[in-house]
Amino acid sequence: MSQNATETTDPAPKPVKNMVPWNERFSYSLSDFACNLSFQMVGTYLMIFYTDTFGISAAAVGTLFLVARVVDAFDGPFWGIMIDYTHTKWGKSRPYWLWFSIPFAIFCVLVFTTPNLGLTGKLIWAYVTYIGVDIMYSAVNIPITSILPSLTSSPQERVVLSTIRQFMGTAGAAIITGITLGMVAFFGKGSTTSARGWFIWALIVGVIVVIIFGIVFKNTKERVQTKSSRKSIPIKKSLRALRRNWPWAIIIFINFIYWLGMQTRSQVTVYFFKYNMHNTALASIVLSLQFVSLIAVVLTPMTSKWIGKRNTMLGGMILAVAGQLLLSVGAGHLSIPIIIVATIIGYLGTGYVSGLIAVMLADAVDYGEWKNGVRAEGIVTSFSSFSAKFGMGIGGVITGWILSGTGYVANHAQDATALHGIELNYIWVPLIGFALSGIALAFYHVDGIEKQMLSDLAVKHAKENEEDAEAAEENTK
Repeated sequence: MSQNATETTDPAPKPVKNMVPWNERFSYSLSDFACNLSFQMVGTYLMIFYTDTFGISAAAVGTLFLVARVVDAFDGPFWGIMIDYTHTKWGKSRPYWLWFSIPFAIFCVLVFTTPNLGLTGKLIWAYVTYIGVDIMYSAVNIPITSILPSLTSSPQERVVLSTIRQFMGTAGAAIITGITLGMVAFFGKGSTTSARGWFIWALIVGVIVVIIFGIVFKNTKERVQTKSSRKSIPIKKSLRALRRNWPWAIIIFINFIYWLGMQTRSQVTVYFFKYNMHNTALASIVLSLQFVSLIAVVLTPMTSKWIGKRNTMLGGMILAVAGQLLLSVGAGHLSIPIIIVATIIGYLGTGYVSGLIAVMLADAVDYGEWKNGVRAEGIVTSFSSFSAKFGMGIGGVITGWILSGTGYVANHAQDATALHGIELNYIWVPLIGFALSGIALAFYHVDGIEKQMLSDLAVKHAKENEEDAEAAEENTK
């Protein structure tokens, strides 16, 4: 706990409601809608685009994803530090949507572009564009989480904001994964491997993303002002917010292993239905079932208020594991009804998980200030993007290497070993990721100390604001 919080004898003030207007709630939620509309297209379809359209081997794609994750080890924290160091009339986090939405959209188009190059040229193009889209994604995605503690100081309002954000983010993911193959075929004259189809559809999505981020920038406001938020924070000082911040460490680990599992499942979904089930059209239907997770997203505020955030997320992980176990039964019997039921159960579970990660990271911002006296929204939340992308990247590496190691050959009938490799990625790797996330949650205990933490911080902020007001008044004399 910070020294200022422990030494004060003033009575704790009542927490400020800090309710966010509905138009701002909706605008904030559009940020995740835009990110998922574009990056879910990359995460779900880029591997099969590379192998079946661009002509790069699965092993080479896996290596590309691994190299990109090494870059992410630097770009995620870099953007977090930049946010902490930023001080503009628009705030700390908001400007990044204005500055980087267009570059992000451009790279989202380039990554699905197929220039006429040799194998080496294709690999260079893939490395440059994929790493570029990764870096630009961090620039627009990290502010979505870093701005949350600045939108409101109310824990329940943060849950509401994150729930609405997750609702729209899930909707964006479900829409893009559900219609992409159909749109590619439409623009590609009936072919889901058409280079022209992929380019035109990526271009349309990119334009939509830029427009949406313009709306998000215009309609959001950083209203929670503390002594730290009113000035730039040096790098060395911002890193102090991570010292002994165990809630942050636990959520970052969960974010990594959870998205590793999600990525391996999503990016082999088309493979599974194309080669194992011999029904490519069914892939779009199953991916669009992500809409089911919206039920859990809507119930998240009520459930977390009833049993706590940690227990709500843990229940979601248990449902996700149960869904994967049932999915193994459906895959073993090639039963479409069982696969659909298993997918619905799994998406209900992940619906509870995804919306709470950002909320618990916002709590980690408070915890870092409470424990270490430093409020650093940027550096604390930047590792969310890094850990998620690192998990997705390692998931991509695992997928690529398993497909290559089991003998996958693009656009050909697969032998039993290759089919087993696809199933391994689709069922068992995600199951392990969800199970490990559930185990990690057993060590998360912020819910029990939240009231005391927020009370102490309210006293600290009131004292700091009073001191700053007195200093400003003294300077005007």
